[in-house]
Amino acid sequence: MAGEKIYEGKAKILYTTDDPNILLTHFKDDATAFNALKKGTIEHKGAMNCAIASHLFEYLATQNIPTHFIQQTAPDRMQVVAVKILPLEVVVRNIVAGSLCKRTGIAIGTVLKQPLVEFYYKNDDLGDPLFTEDHIALMALASPEQVAQLRQMALTINQHLQDFFLNCQLILVDFKLEFGIDAHGNLLLSDEISPDTCRLWDQTNLDPQARIMDKDRFRQDLGNVAAAYQEVMARIQAVISQKTP
Repeated sequence: MAGEKIYEGKAKILYTTDDPNILLTHFKDDATAFNALKKGTIEHKGAMNCAIASHLFEYLATQNIPTHFIQQTAPDRMQVVAVKILPLEVVVRNIVAGSLCKRTGIAIGTVLKQPLVEFYYKNDDLGDPLFTEDHIALMALASPEQVAQLRQMALTINQHLQDFFLNCQLILVDFKLEFGIDAHGNLLLSDEISPDTCRLWDQTNLDPQARIMDKDRFRQDLGNVAAAYQEVMARIQAVISQKTP
């Protein structure tokens, strides 16, 4: 059962449970973009993202990636290990899109020769700015050892997710990760992995707008947002069912 609400963000609410080391995450249908300047609702998004994230956390656990995920307890709720979230978003980019186009002038859709790892300071008031490792050290957001671990874990997760999504006929363009420290000092993959936090393109569709299967449909007013999330969930569940004996 959900206890006291201890945090509410743009997409999720965290509640205490009877165990101080376990929290309950409720996924909301709310949708935001551009640092919450654009707001809306995507029907059943909470349940779809919760299911998608649960499947992906379970898959990554089989690949020896430590995560905060324990179990899905309801269509839009999951139990997670209580962690102290590091104030950094780790973004991995495989194909040029979004802000990378604006900052570099490189054409959207350009495949990178190697994945690009970026760090962003989690601070809404500052607009989540892009940080170098020197900025991270200046602000004491993470130790150099933690930054190196974040980078390596992000690249490893990227490889696993690229392989998994290709089985779903989806191209992993880029994605955002968050990490937390548990009561034992372990670094755990946290937050969620979903169409809210990933750019996913349909591998079978070359149309630059129709192939978009993620929150860019909401950002760019492309329509059929819920249908895209539903299709991503269906493809993931189909692949998971094939892997399950």
